[in-house]
Amino acid sequence: MDSFTVAGKTYTSRLLVGTGKYRSMAETKAVIEASGAEIVTVALRRMDLSKKGDGSLQEALDPKKYTYLPNSAGCYTAEDAVRTLRLARELGGWNLVKLEVIGDKQTLYPDMEETLKAADILVKDGFHVMAYGNDDPIAAKKLEEAGCVAIMPLAAPIGSGLGIQNPLNIRLIVERARVPVLVDAGVGTASDACVAMELGCDGVLMNTALAEAQHPLMMAEAMKQAVIAGRLAYLAGRMPRREYAVASSPEEGKLNAFAPL
Repeated sequence: MDSFTVAGKTYTSRLLVGTGKYRSMAETKAVIEASGAEIVTVALRRMDLSKKGDGSLQEALDPKKYTYLPNSAGCYTAEDAVRTLRLARELGGWNLVKLEVIGDKQTLYPDMEETLKAADILVKDGFHVMAYGNDDPIAAKKLEEAGCVAIMPLAAPIGSGLGIQNPLNIRLIVERARVPVLVDAGVGTASDACVAMELGCDGVLMNTALAEAQHPLMMAEAMKQAVIAGRLAYLAGRMPRREYAVASSPEEGKLNAFAPL
């Protein structure tokens, strides 16, 4: 069975999903179940993980069934991100975290200098860091060298739904990485997820693409199948691209239409 491993744990689903923006907790649960995801990311600044019982996220999504991936969304400095993720460990013992440090309120692009600073602190503090960043092969390598257990380059700005804007860079990151690479942010529809997997990524993380779809449950199923299809296509190895046409049928042994019977 095809699977990937991060921080010593193996997963069969390569689709990771967020828990925000849904219209209700019931919809959150239904969509995530339909997606087949095993890892769910939670914005600590927007979701109260200390809450338990009826109406809570932990009641809807059993932490024994799902791997919770607390994230530092909404943090603009390394200091804030480190403080936020340390809170995750205090609340539930979570050591696997998604590091995200934003540098600009309009574009929500990551601040890679602050991200690297936070990654270094968190890794030394015993965290398993999955780091969100730009689609920059150099920055991605620096995050890996800092000890991050996974690299998460953006496809496009957060929540934009524009799909992968720089497939060349994503491919370069994948080729050079020795840790899992997961496209994060900017996925809008199933074809975007499929392209990410065809480029060799180990997984795809999304939230808005599901929560803001006209039919979130249907989109969750579409994304689940797209990730599987893209992965299979990558493993199968696509045909070479050619500048000119090549006939599908062989030239040898073909009948001459003008030859006498």
